[in-house]
Amino acid sequence: MISRVETLLVDVPAIRPHRLSVATVNVQTLVLVHLVCDDGVEGWGEATTIGGLSYGEESPESIKVNIDRWMAPLLVGHDASQVARLMARLNRAVRGNHFAKCALETALMDAQARRLNIPLSELLGGRLHDELSVAWTLASGDTEKDITEAQSMLALRRHRIFKLKIGSRRPEEDVAHVLAVQRELGDSVSIRVDVNQAWSEYEAERSIALLEAGGIEAVEQPIDAANRAGLARLAQRFTIAIMADEALKSPLDALDLARGAAADVFSVKISPPGGLTAARRMADIAVLSGIALYGGTMLEGSVGTAASAHLFSTFPKLSFGSELFGPLLLTEDILREPLVYRDFMLQVPQGAGLGIAVDEEKVAALCRR
Repeated sequence: MISRVETLLVDVPAIRPHRLSVATVNVQTLVLVHLVCDDGVEGWGEATTIGGLSYGEESPESIKVNIDRWMAPLLVGHDASQVARLMARLNRAVRGNHFAKCALETALMDAQARRLNIPLSELLGGRLHDELSVAWTLASGDTEKDITEAQSMLALRRHRIFKLKIGSRRPEEDVAHVLAVQRELGDSVSIRVDVNQAWSEYEAERSIALLEAGGIEAVEQPIDAANRAGLARLAQRFTIAIMADEALKSPLDALDLARGAAADVFSVKISPPGGLTAARRMADIAVLSGIALYGGTMLEGSVGTAASAHLFSTFPKLSFGSELFGPLLLTEDILREPLVYRDFMLQVPQGAGLGIAVDEEKVAALCRR
């Protein structure tokens, strides 16, 4: 039985400002869920978002309040091994709150996989990959800084896929910035851009044409997520890959985008659809529809990153790699042994459950009072 569900807000500074079109991250708030069962088994989950309410409908504070007040009481006293039934109970009683539900489902699955002494990936269909290629996001907005940062990552053999965050300046300035980085780094790396919905369709048409001519590999969510017809027009007009991100919040979104041929790539994340199970359904729709997959991130810390890695390891193919660099963006790690990044890849944890050990003393030191 579940004896306790605890929600923690953990504030961790970033190694440098991380600029998006919607927010700049200087400190990331990790929302951690710690689930304790009366048989001694524990589970961890994470519900981290970006920029308070600037990215989505849930903030760290609302996630904590809603779990503590409304969701945890629906779980305490119930059989922790019945993950699907407990999530169905939550979904009947609580609308929305997908990030919060993701953290709870992850904690339940972590506990159950630990109880069975198997990796969490085996509860999700079985692992096909033991390591995942990882992109690094360049988000300073300064061309020389981004070039220097990318070159250092190459020298460390940590990343050779780079995604540039753009959209906060005039499109022509952003395009010039991206193409300058591409020219300096050359053809041995993959360059993508993420606009985070900042462009109009007209701006996107002009800018994507230039990016395509410059050898950029993909453009992530160039226009408003609600403009699916516009996204389809862009996907059908250009050979450069158009990636859906903010437009992809549920399996129904995935089905609608696939039917409308509105994206070449799906950026699959575990939190926006409400957890690992729903994210798996989105990936299945992509595979059945011939749409490529990319493993996305909400800039989670090590718990959410490990959960994502377990899921992504079960995908047949991640043609565009993954973006699971979140822990590397933070000045502190909350694990006793950090996740392993080497030779441009993240090693998927091998142990039972998430395969990680949370350093509870470090969490307590960083926890918001």
